[in-house]
Amino acid sequence: MLWQCLAQVRELNRCYKSLADVNFLQHSKSQAKRICYFVFDVLICKNHDLTQLPLIERRELLKSVLKFQSPRIRIAEYFETTAQAMPESTAEQGLEGVVAKRKDSRYEAGKRSGSWAKYRLNSGQELVIGGYIPGAHGVDAIVVGYYRGDDLIYVARVRNGFVPASRRQVFARLKPLIISKCPFVNLPERHKGRWGEGLTAADMDKCVWVRPEIVARIEFLEWTASDHLRHA
Repeated sequence: MLWQCLAQVRELNRCYKSLADVNFLQHSKSQAKRICYFVFDVLICKNHDLTQLPLIERRELLKSVLKFQSPRIRIAEYFETTAQAMPESTAEQGLEGVVAKRKDSRYEAGKRSGSWAKYRLNSGQELVIGGYIPGAHGVDAIVVGYYRGDDLIYVARVRNGFVPASRRQVFARLKPLIISKCPFVNLPERHKGRWGEGLTAADMDKCVWVRPEIVARIEFLEWTASDHLRHA
């Protein structure tokens, strides 16, 4: 497999760590002049369709025909290495993940054929369940937070990672703990936020609250500036 970093490994070794922080970049106009655009593939060249050429040949053409005047436009490097070594190196540098592609793969528009794969690196933390949103199998999403002193602080709704069986199991654990009052001190929130992680008054109407006695291990991509989880 041919590995391509979602953010350039070699370049980021020489840049500030903040440039690998997607949330930081999206909210900081002052960093715009330091952002580079990486080109990783070419599909048409001089009116010729290249989609049926192997990826490795398309990349050679990319290097030979594209000459950029701006140092902020660059060709993404790739690394031929093991499936273990690349994620380990990516994690050490605090990057979000990697993409792997077969060198002989053709470009298949709109398809997930198995010739390429995306691997995201997540962090994890134990958080307290303070509620849930009902669903077809008992639980559609859990509402989690952490304690700041005696106050339970809401940080995320977690819907991903469940299967029907685990939804029923979690519902069975939470049902005896149902209470009428919201246990989170920072709810409701005024806005959903950029990633939809906020819990407004309208959202709270859908929630069932529980005594905060059960702890769950939650994986997520990052903490946002508003103290919420992204991609939990």
